[in-house]
Amino acid sequence: MQKFKKGDTVLIKKGKDRGKTGKILKVFPKEMKVLVEGLNLVKKHLKPKRVGEKGKIIEIPAPISWANLRLICPSCQKPTRVGFRFENEKKVRYCKKCNKRID
Repeated sequence: MQKFKKGDTVLIKKGKDRGKTGKILKVFPKEMKVLVEGLNLVKKHLKPKRVGEKGKIIEIPAPISWANLRLICPSCQKPTRVGFRFENEKKVRYCKKCNKRID
């Protein structure tokens, strides 16, 4: 089981977007990175596709490391660490601050 899942709200601890919160769009468990909606934007240069069209510079979100994120608990609304425990022989996540289950 992993700390972060799609749809979780996270706080960025380090980097240019420090202190901002966003929703997770995609999780890359092998690289231990996540894609956060509207944060950690990088500029990508696109070539013109057809004759007469101009090239563009667009901003797209780049993956950010798990180490630079904190999960925001849905019940206490605070950035917290994630713990794991077994409930009914099933491993679940819980908030280390308020000790409530995170679904």
